[in-house]
Amino acid sequence: ALMLILTVFGLVPAVAVLVVSFTDLRGLPYLPVNWVGIDNYVSFFSPAKWSDSLNALRNTLVFAIVSTVIQIVLALGIAILLNRPLRGRNFYRAVVFMPTVLGVTVTGLVWSLMFNVTGGPAASILSLFGKQSAFFGDPKIALALVIVVQIWMVVGISVIIFLSGLQAIPEDLYEAGAIDGASGWQRFRFITIPMLAPSITANVLLGIVNALQSYQLTYVLTGPNNKSTQVLSLLVYVQGFGGASGTTLSQSQGYAAAISMVQFAIVGIVSLLALWYLRKREAKL
Repeated sequence: ALMLILTVFGLVPAVAVLVVSFTDLRGLPYLPVNWVGIDNYVSFFSPAKWSDSLNALRNTLVFAIVSTVIQIVLALGIAILLNRPLRGRNFYRAVVFMPTVLGVTVTGLVWSLMFNVTGGPAASILSLFGKQSAFFGDPKIALALVIVVQIWMVVGISVIIFLSGLQAIPEDLYEAGAIDGASGWQRFRFITIPMLAPSITANVLLGIVNALQSYQLTYVLTGPNNKSTQVLSLLVYVQGFGGASGTTLSQSQGYAAAISMVQFAIVGIVSLLALWYLRKREAKL
């Protein structure tokens, strides 16, 4: 029964998208659907569209790598802090996890207000120094700001995973290390990190896959046509459901399916490489 459910809801849609990527499906009724072979893939890598494709690829990799690395480091630091016997520890844990349950729309609204160019808190602080910025409208910093919001929104999940790993480490190991004269850094390096290796692997994979597939936050904060923040998943949405100038539903669903297959290949390759490397590191630790 589980295999049947997995096949119906997982494999069948994936195969359907692959098939659609070889057609000129336009998503409107009564229009003929023609088999075009690899034309959609050729178009993605063609000189006419390569600048947009390369821009989306670059933004996707930067977004995924930077957000995942910072998220892991920040989450580990917060988890170690919250694992200590602090007063109000459960409250702080709830505060850290809260952004995770707010949802993309609420998160986008909150940060859009924070970085509102006409009277938002960030604009008011900059004005004190005689500066101003378009924030999400500035192509130089828009992607960095989206990464900051992404980290704020998802770091709570990583913190919870790290906390679970930290609480599973026997206290005897730290006591034995202290007796042997190990410093705080040495206990962290040779006890905490090796024991947290499975948690680190889980967090890295979750972070990479989530970042590579995420488009909702970018769409809400910067819109569909901002080239400085357009990632592959957003390009799929724009081509498949409209939003970009000169692009309508009747033009692009087959092409969108081809882009999604390119994205699927990238997610798979990056995830497998990350898993291979992290498992190798786990064995060494």
